[in-house]
Amino acid sequence: MASIALDLSWTELHAAAAELAEAVRVDGPPEVVVGVLRGGMIPAVALAHLLGVRDVRGTAVTHTLADTPGAAKTTRPRVVNPASLGELGGRDVLLVDDVAGSGDTLDTAVELIKAAGARRVRTAVLVVNTVNWAARGRAEAPHATYDYLARTCAGWVRFPWETR
Repeated sequence: MASIALDLSWTELHAAAAELAEAVRVDGPPEVVVGVLRGGMIPAVALAHLLGVRDVRGTAVTHTLADTPGAAKTTRPRVVNPASLGELGGRDVLLVDDVAGSGDTLDTAVELIKAAGARRVRTAVLVVNTVNWAARGRAEAPHATYDYLARTCAGWVRFPWETR
């Protein structure tokens, strides 16, 4: 089992969400906030509150087979119930996830949101795991990939809502 590289507290989580919210505010608040289920919903709801956005939705896109550090991944992200996004025609959407490793989950979710008709899709991530990012061979840096990024770390992240 992989070790924990970053063990976020609720206080640190709130600070990261506040940083993201401030950066989003500069570009204008979105009309809809979408969280990647499961982990992305908590920061999505936090951001929605901080930004005053009442339309919060979820999309289930999974890439890991378990919640444990170093868990195996599927070859491609799995989409569950793509219709859960509803109609997003002409809307400005902020997509939020707790962690990005390879970036494949968010790439898939962005495509789902575009297919639902969003006019604009911005991405916000609390933490990028740079070990998985590098292993995936992505040429661009995480800060250049996501519109809003609070932290990076070299390894597995444990969030305050996860089993201790």
